[in-house]
Amino acid sequence: MRRRTVALATSALLLAACSSEAAAPTTTPAATATTDTASNSVESTEAPTTQATSTLPPTTSTTPLAEGSVAFTPYLTGLNKPVEMATRDYQTWYLVQQDGLVLPIVDEATGASVGAPVLDLRAKVSTGGEQGLLGLAFHPTEPFVYADYTNTDGDTVVAEFAVGADGSIDAASERTVLTVDQPYPNHNGGKIDFSADRMLYIALGDGGAADDPERHGQDLGSLLGKILRIDPLAVDGKPYTVPADNPFVGTAGARPEIWSYGLRNPWRFAFDPGSGDLWIADVGQNLWEEVDYSPATAGAGKGVNFGWSAMEASHPFNADQTATDAVDPIWEYAHGDDGCSVSGGAVYTGSRVASLQRWFVVADYCSGKVWALQADHTTGALTGEVQLGTVDGNPGAVAVGPGAEVYV
Repeated sequence: MRRRTVALATSALLLAACSSEAAAPTTTPAATATTDTASNSVESTEAPTTQATSTLPPTTSTTPLAEGSVAFTPYLTGLNKPVEMATRDYQTWYLVQQDGLVLPIVDEATGASVGAPVLDLRAKVSTGGEQGLLGLAFHPTEPFVYADYTNTDGDTVVAEFAVGADGSIDAASERTVLTVDQPYPNHNGGKIDFSADRMLYIALGDGGAADDPERHGQDLGSLLGKILRIDPLAVDGKPYTVPADNPFVGTAGARPEIWSYGLRNPWRFAFDPGSGDLWIADVGQNLWEEVDYSPATAGAGKGVNFGWSAMEASHPFNADQTATDAVDPIWEYAHGDDGCSVSGGAVYTGSRVASLQRWFVVADYCSGKVWALQADHTTGALTGEVQLGTVDGNPGAVAVGPGAEVYV
């Protein structure tokens, strides 16, 4: 059984334009992750001068993006299993570690570092393999932050915490929003995020082991192997509510929380903040890795079946499963030189690499290769694929971070 782990990522690298493309001088550089067990120092060879604010990006860049057109430079080192970055205002950013810590990123103007933890869940979190603190998302309008973690029983918990005006997080205020039983310790998904609709989207893997043994992927009666959509605020004694326009509300035998299904381990997903399009990096089984895409014009994943485990990427897998309505991935690659475990993903909306605007950046954990993908927002067709380069070590995740740049 192939198991995907993010335990080796210990530093973050800067993604910036090479000399062929001038870098914008007023934003934080973007970054990627590499393994650097020999160093606990803070490293930043291109210190930013100001912090970018949250603005909608322009349309997808038409400037040609060449292979090898970006450079990877250390940004943060000495970290312990970094898996995510999050913000509530695009001014203060937080680094999420798989071990259960949430750390503020500070001092970007003189060289990035991390401050003392603002949230410590280490006593509540199982961190073996693919378990741990896996996601963090701030509510867009309310003073709450939501965490997705694997508890000591091995189950997925989505919890709410109160956020102070100073950015502090009150650990004692924890309220459980959702708990999902996990039959095996892998394929937990873990990404959570809000879209423009202010609903919380939650990625869950198929329950683990290998080959979808309990056939959760195509089972609408199970939350596993899905992306869920809920309103996480407590109302009338309910821990969360299901939006009335979810695709399976009122469908007999289906869980109404489900937004998309047919996923194996959607470790990371991202909404394009300009168009609302949905990108999903779904970790494959034995032969194929895939990136799924659903433009907002097609519902941004609403009710979409991505095929697992009838299909692995666009290839037949479990013969006893059917998915005649499955949407093929927009991009896939075979196991081999390109790697064996996709680590996605983030839509680039920064300004340091102008030609990367609105491309989806994704990496492979095994090979260290980093790619950018471009899609037609109307048809959903792939219009560009570029290998940006290769980083040392095992990139475990790709995230938007300080300066609205992309960090791997």
